[in-house]
Parts: sequence; C-alpha cells; structure tokens
Amino acid sequence: MKATSIFGGVQVFNIIISIGRSKILAILLGPAGIGILGLIMSTTKLISSLTNFGLGISAVKEIAVAFELGDEKQLSKTIVIVKRWIWYTGIFGAILTIILSPFLSELTFGNKDYTIAFVWLSITLLLNQLTSGSFVFLQGLRKLKYLAKANVIGAASGLLVSVPIYYYMGVDGIVPAMIFTAILGFLVAFYFTKKVKTTPVPVSFKETKTKGKSMLIMGFMLSISGIMVLGVSYVIRIFINNNGGVEDVGLYNAGIAIISTYVGLLFTAMETDYFPRLSAVVHDNEKAVDLINQQAEIAILILAPVLIVFLVFVDWIITILYSSEFIPIKEMIYWAAIGMFFKVAAWVVAFFFIAKGASKLFFWNELVTNIYTLILNLVGYYYWGLAGLGISYLLSYFVYLIQIYTITKNKYNFNFTPSVVKIFLLQFLLAIVCLLTTKLFSPVWSYSIGSVVILISMYYSFIELDARLNLKDLMAKYLKK
Repeated sequence: MKATSIFGGVQVFNIIISIGRSKILAILLGPAGIGILGLIMSTTKLISSLTNFGLGISAVKEIAVAFELGDEKQLSKTIVIVKRWIWYTGIFGAILTIILSPFLSELTFGNKDYTIAFVWLSITLLLNQLTSGSFVFLQGLRKLKYLAKANVIGAASGLLVSVPIYYYMGVDGIVPAMIFTAILGFLVAFYFTKKVKTTPVPVSFKETKTKGKSMLIMGFMLSISGIMVLGVSYVIRIFINNNGGVEDVGLYNAGIAIISTYVGLLFTAMETDYFPRLSAVVHDNEKAVDLINQQAEIAILILAPVLIVFLVFVDWIITILYSSEFIPIKEMIYWAAIGMFFKVAAWVVAFFFIAKGASKLFFWNELVTNIYTLILNLVGYYYWGLAGLGISYLLSYFVYLIQIYTITKNKYNFNFTPSVVKIFLLQFLLAIVCLLTTKLFSPVWSYSIGSVVILISMYYSFIELDARLNLKDLMAKYLKK
C-alpha cells in the first residue's frame, strides 16, 4: 500500500499531465489529428513490442530475485547483462523501423507519404528502450522514489516540450514532438539511474549470452504477447479507419485513453512494487497466493470508487479531458468501466504466470485471449459502432477472468478468498446501480443517486482499508507531523 501511495501520487500527477496533453491535442489537432497520432503511435509501439523481447518485465524479475538473495556479485553481473541486452534490442528496433518504413507507411495510411516520418521515429525506438532499461534497473532494486521522480519529471518535461511544437506545427509536429519527448525521457531516466551506485564487474560476451538466455526466452514469450496485444489494437484501428473514418479512430483513441490510461494508471502504480514482490516469493506457493489475494483486495478497493465516478459523471469527464466533440464515446466508456472490474481481478492473477516463469503457458493463454478479443471488437464495432467496442471490452475481460482463474486453480491450486469475492460483488453491484440510473433516469436524478452511490463506495473502501492498514491512526500521525 505504501508503494501504491507513492506511485499513486505519481500517477495523479501523470493524470494531470495527460489531461493537459489531451486537452491541448483535442484543441490543436481535433479528432482527425488525434486519429493520425493514434495510428503512428500504435505502429511504433507494435515494432517496439516486436523488438524489445519483453525485457521490461523479464529483466525486472531477474534483478529482483538477485537483489532478494543479497549476492552483490550476482546482482552486478545481472545488471551488466541486462544493460547490454537493452542496447542490443534498442538498436535492433531502430534499424528494423528504418528498413520497414515504406511498408509501415503503406500499411498504416495506404500510401508512402509517412515513410520519412517512420525513419525519424526509429530514434524513439532506441531511446524508449534505453529509458525502459533504466526503469527496469530502478524497479528491480526497489529504488521506488527515484523511479517515481523519473516518471514525474519525464512526463512534465515531455509536455512542456511538445506543446509549443503542436501549437506552431499542428499535425506536422507529431513526429518532432515524439522525438523530443523520447530524448527528454531518456535523459531524465539516465540521470536517476546514475545516482544508484553498483559494483562494476567484468562480464564476457559468452557469459552475457548464456546468462541472458533465460531472460530472452521469457522475454520473447512476453514480447510475442505484447505483439499480439498491439497487433489487435492495430487491426482494430485500421478496421475502424476503413469502416468509420479517421475521426472514429480519434474517438476510439480518446475512449481507450480515458478508460485504460487514466484509470489504468492505478494498475501501473500497483504493478511497480507488486511484480518484484511476487517474483521474490513465488517459489512458496502459499505465500504467493496470499500476496495475490491481498493485492486483489487493495486493487478493487482503490479502483471501484474511481470507476463509479466515471460512470456517473462521464459527460463532464469527457468534456474536461477532451471537448464536447468527443461525447459520442460515452456509451463505450459506460460498458468498458464495468469491464474494468473483471480486468482488475484477472490482472492480479495473470502475474502468477510471469513470476513463475511459465512462459509457454503465458503465451498460449494470451494467444487465445487476443483471438477472441479481436473477434469481439470487430463484431462489436461493425454492428454497434463505438458502443459495441465498450461491450466487447466488457465481454473480453469477463471471459478472460474465467479463463485465467480456471487455469491457475487447476495448475497452482489458486483460489480467491471469501473476502475478495465479497468486496468485488458489493462494489460491482454499486457500479451496476450507477449504470442503470444513467440509462433509466434524467441527468438530475442520475447525478443525485450516483453521488450517493459514490459516497457509499468510498466509505466502504475506507472502512475495509482501515481494517487492514489502520488508516485512521496513520492519517492522525501524518496530520500531527
């Protein structure tokens, strides 16, 4: 909870930065410009996922385990090996982007007009991978304050440099803004990494190859999984662009940003400490199961009130974050917000596979998931438009939760505790009440009833968190200070 509060503060700051960026982009670029930005970013993210070999996750596990053992020599070797592979994969991603630039432009936009843009964006592939390597280093060593500061300063500097570019250049500023943001992010991360002193040790190329094998195998499976996720996102955007136009792509990007980025930032806050801790105890199945259930309780108690606020005040939130032009995405957000309840329950369990190193099981699980996710999204948009994408989001995570729970129960004897089930059902019921009020009543009544439900949800979360963490005493001590 302490780590979540640290990164919760970071994510609140990032939300403010994201709100500012989204608002500025909505005004300066409009839905069409945001659609172009979304297509470019989804393409570069796909290439990044293809070439980074999932080292952003697998390397954290290796460093966290070495750190937990307290073996300085082994830890130093692991860090050297990780740094080398970060460079190798970053350079590979940049070169591949340059080679494929004409193909990427043709595939994404139906012409070669963006070939030079993708050549320039190859720089961001290298810089973002190096930045990711710095974050891996800080996260694995549990230097959470440095990691938090690097996130905050990187986000703020990225916004400051990109706003003038978009203001003067409009849509033409997309590529320069992405490059300068990547440069600043790298410099900030590099600065904080240098503050952590480690003992340099000689590591041969042969040892780099041998010791890095387990990271690459696990990372390769994670990379394939990441490619599938981004591939699904890419295909959906192309499908929307072909059937509804670039403005619908912009609306879809905005909807996903609201539900996955703003709400999803809480996942990032929790994951930063959760994954290294789970990796450290995963050899003890009983401890791992207890930790997963604890994390599930905290995650639901924190997230549920936020989701209910989104359900009640979605119109205001969309207008504040973007503009009234983006109101058509509210139906999508309604259903996706309900789907987030299933996502958070599945999310805490899914880390079991990664922490266990069960790369093949993780791969097949994600492959099946992405197949039905893609089908549901295409069908949903084809028949019901943007609202259909929200419904498909809900259905996908409902099926995913059942799927991942069944696998972990049979393979690792995992079960949700009665406490987790009780918390989930009560908060989910409150969310359904809010959804129904928005559908059945006038705005005045839906806001009134919804506000009462929000207070109930927040009060219940506070009581449950207080029972586990003694929040009242902690707050009293903090106020005295």
